[in-house]
Amino acid sequence: MKLVIGNKNYSSWSMRPWVLMRHFGIPFEEQRLSFAPWEAFRQRIHALSPAGRVPLLIDGDLRIWDTLAIAEYLAESFADRALWPRTRWARARARSLCAEMHAGFSALRSHCPMNIEASLPEVGRRIWDEQPAVQADMQRIVAMWGEALADSGGPFLFGDFSVADAFYAPVCARIRGYGLPVPPEIADYIGRVWANDAVAAWVAEALAEHEWVPEDEPYRPAPV
Repeated sequence: MKLVIGNKNYSSWSMRPWVLMRHFGIPFEEQRLSFAPWEAFRQRIHALSPAGRVPLLIDGDLRIWDTLAIAEYLAESFADRALWPRTRWARARARSLCAEMHAGFSALRSHCPMNIEASLPEVGRRIWDEQPAVQADMQRIVAMWGEALADSGGPFLFGDFSVADAFYAPVCARIRGYGLPVPPEIADYIGRVWANDAVAAWVAEALAEHEWVPEDEPYRPAPV
């Protein structure tokens, strides 16, 4: 299989299936398409994906271009690896959390774009003070994570690392990068996600990119 992704520093949607496949030992070839220059990226991805977006999973003649659809395809293809939680009840809850991430939290995503190599706590404080919609998104995320961790006993949302944790890994990046306030138990969970081998590998490669994409850097001037 081949996974087509964008820049590791910026592409939150690419991070999800990459981390999932890496964590569960699913072999794949990576094809990274840089977002810069933007028009060149658009031409290259439109030649590969009918949706014109990353990520894209290619398995033979099959092309899967939605992150949640990729996760479901992988879970069916590697059923023995339990990408979703093992119990029916937990799987339903985990899918609900992933679907909510997939369709929601637009304020957090728009005001706090993923930027793994940046440390923007001052920006985060300003956003927190000026954007009540971001506060509302964070309150919902903290409530969801707290309930899941309390029910499962951790260390991850549904006990073992699953699709749900891969889906929220980019949210952990946003919370860390913008210094958004969370309770201690949520901060501990974020630390465990960040220490996961697959997440740590993605982060290390993101830090090594050193590519500047102006559209993904709304809060920082371009380097001189």
